[in-house]
Amino acid sequence: MPVVHGFDPPERFVAGTVGPPGQRTFFLQARAGNRLVSVALEKQQVQALAERVDELLDEVMATQVGGESVIPALAPLGLEDSDPLEQPIEEEFRAGTMTLSWDPTDERVVIEVFPYTEAAVITPDQLDEDFEEPEPDEVFLVRLPAGPARAFVKRAEQVLEAGRPSCPFCGNPIDPDGHLCVRANGFRRRDP
Repeated sequence: MPVVHGFDPPERFVAGTVGPPGQRTFFLQARAGNRLVSVALEKQQVQALAERVDELLDEVMATQVGGESVIPALAPLGLEDSDPLEQPIEEEFRAGTMTLSWDPTDERVVIEVFPYTEAAVITPDQLDEDFEEPEPDEVFLVRLPAGPARAFVKRAEQVLEAGRPSCPFCGNPIDPDGHLCVRANGFRRRDP
């Protein structure tokens, strides 16, 4: 039986970073009372989670019957959160697989994050084999009402945009000392 770090709903659920742009570590962090759980993950995982939460809420909003919608189209103003991650940040685990669903009984977005394990990695030559994913040791489970879920998406987008600027020519990130731009035949470009 895995250890479940459950929050239904959390008082705070955010994506945030530690470190300077280009060397940031991304975290999902949930708090309820004095309980604080931080899970490390990759930038692409934050981006995928935010996009999918937004899409899920849009899908639920579009399929609702009747005039009353429990899903806000945008993040409610009172739920915006721009505060830094809470201290101390003690990584519970590094995220691997994540699942996302909508629970219509209590109208909540359900996010499950499982730890990364080497045993769950499948190589291309193993695609045809029967694969049984190992039972996780822990799971980070967050159940969010629609308003806080939209606020999570908005903050995650802000966190993602706060990184290094993109090169207008090749799209790759520009470090403070510039980068070798493939579109400029190897000439070093600096942030405009």
